[in-house]
Amino acid sequence: MARRTLRIATRKSRLALWQAEHVLRMLADRHPEIEVELVKIVSTGDVVTDRPLVEIGSVGLFTKEVQDAVLDGRADLAVHSLKDLPTQTHPELALAAVPERGTVEDAFLSPKHETLDALPPEAKVATSSLRRRAQLLHRRPDLRIVDIRGNVETRIRKLHEEELDGLILACAGLERLGLTGEITQRLPEETMMSAVGQGALGIECRADDPEILELLSTLEDQPTRQAVDAERRFMFVLEGGCHVPLAARARVAQGRLTLRARVLDADGTQQLEHAGEGDAEQAVQVGSELAEWFLERGVQDLL
Repeated sequence: MARRTLRIATRKSRLALWQAEHVLRMLADRHPEIEVELVKIVSTGDVVTDRPLVEIGSVGLFTKEVQDAVLDGRADLAVHSLKDLPTQTHPELALAAVPERGTVEDAFLSPKHETLDALPPEAKVATSSLRRRAQLLHRRPDLRIVDIRGNVETRIRKLHEEELDGLILACAGLERLGLTGEITQRLPEETMMSAVGQGALGIECRADDPEILELLSTLEDQPTRQAVDAERRFMFVLEGGCHVPLAARARVAQGRLTLRARVLDADGTQQLEHAGEGDAEQAVQVGSELAEWFLERGVQDLL
């Protein structure tokens, strides 16, 4: 590729900028002949912070405006938290690369209590996620779940200022921001299964741009791609999203892929969980087959 400047679209939050700069550094290492700059975008999810996510009722709250910057030519590629990216791919965009995944688990933060199970009856725990809410209530129906919005730092500040008993955040975001000291407990999968695509980044570009597609292919991590392909296919078949209490975690080892998923009703009283396995090269099929297992057992009644 001749020397040129690549423009990366990203949200303006500190975490989003870290992720975009991480991709920038990877590109610079692999392609020293190019220059890379950031195009900073404000998303709907960044602007509307006074209501729970489920009430806003829009797909792609944190991705649409970033995608638009690529579609209209202001940027050449976009970097997303993959868990925010809708499973219904935009017809003019391609998920060109998924780099190696970060930490997948969720974290419990508390200034008062050493573990989630140590919380007293009717303790106040904050989260903006229906997935986390449902799993918390399934384990501890006595808890009072408080909706919380804002970036990572804002949520941590509210944890202390509003005298909450606990807060649930993704470990990956805390690690990327150098805030691991805030983690009280890393939650095991049996307590809190992760969101589809959690810990992974998704890099998009225009589907009709072969030059950028080829360049971004050097950032791809195959086991991560296989894992998230299975998770995203599971969610796609069930027509799930951030407004559905759905969790899935895929693992790839020695060419085999294992996918475990969990679906709950909104208040956590009912839960359905199962796992599937197959050849990692057939990741999408594994996701589809597991979703069909859930559908055959009436999961739509929960959703």
